[in-house]
Amino acid sequence: MSGSSIRRDPQVSFVVPCYKLAHLLPDCIQSILSQTYGDFEVLVMDDCSPDNTPEVVRCFRDERIKHIRNTPNLGHLRNYNKGIGLAGGKYVWLISADDVLRQPYILERYVSVMEQHPHVGYVCCPALELHNGRETKMAHYSVKADEDKVFRGHEFLHILVDSNCVIAASALVRKSCYEELGAFPLDLPYAGDWYMWCLLALHYDVAYCAEPMVSYRLHEQSMTSELKSARGRVCMKDDLAVLWRIKDKAKEAGFAATANTFRQRIAYEYASHVGGTKCNIPGALMTLEECEASLNRCAADAAEGRWIRARMYAFIAEAYFRNQEFSSTLDFYRRGLREDPWMPKVWLKRLLLHTGSMGIRLKQQAFAARWPQADTSAAAAKRQLQ
Repeated sequence: MSGSSIRRDPQVSFVVPCYKLAHLLPDCIQSILSQTYGDFEVLVMDDCSPDNTPEVVRCFRDERIKHIRNTPNLGHLRNYNKGIGLAGGKYVWLISADDVLRQPYILERYVSVMEQHPHVGYVCCPALELHNGRETKMAHYSVKADEDKVFRGHEFLHILVDSNCVIAASALVRKSCYEELGAFPLDLPYAGDWYMWCLLALHYDVAYCAEPMVSYRLHEQSMTSELKSARGRVCMKDDLAVLWRIKDKAKEAGFAATANTFRQRIAYEYASHVGGTKCNIPGALMTLEECEASLNRCAADAAEGRWIRARMYAFIAEAYFRNQEFSSTLDFYRRGLREDPWMPKVWLKRLLLHTGSMGIRLKQQAFAARWPQADTSAAAAKRQLQ
């Protein structure tokens, strides 16, 4: 371990996972040491890295820095959880060794927000992307408001249900939240952080600072790049698991409306995987039979299965409509209505298709806002229906 003595009760614990990132670690540590708020510790979680991480840490003669080396390698999620468990601070900041704090006052602002709002579970901000050591652009998916805001937890959860918009390097979390709700689930290597942000927002409010105060590095060795290289069925499995688990957690906690929002998203997610990315039919990641098997396995009961299946079929119908396969569109509308006849919008869409060119034109106008690139002309639709 580096440093002669470490405070046992810092206000903030930075947990810095590091594996094969010794060449980038100095930038990360220096950005932490440059903070105007100094009541913190830095736990460099060296996951048995084969490089010179120990020597890099020893170069920083600051008693707030600890070097903790795992033997053997734990893997990224176990390493995260070990660091969180060792953290002595009231607040925990998990930041990878390849990311940096780009403003020296971010920690001061974050701690102030958390102290003023005891019901906030975590605070985050947008981030800029780093390529080859230079900031290139805003990570636009991380921008969620034009000004600083404290979101009601379920309000932010309705944002998170569509995708993970929280960049892990930007988030400061109350340690008591991890103690109450648990840390990262080990069986979700791709979506573990998304699960955590959702779970925390289910029970706590979320603070958001609009200024991008973190730089998020993208390179071949980054965790994001490594996981994206394995995209496909593994990532699909993790995404679905997050949605099902948060739905169950919401239901258990008595949040019926939130559970219903996640059911709706689950239906769309199945439809997306059957129809490929963003409901584009080619390149499907699951067969319809695989969707059915997953749905039967995960649904709480037959009624929930029918509800989700009905909406899954309706979303698949929309995918077929986008691809001008109108017979299949009608077929999946029929399937959905057999599962749940109480879907008035689906009845209306089906009726529009049956009425011919005029109905197709009306549906085309409604559809264009969502899929402006699709050729959904009334003439093409009429040809398909004949």
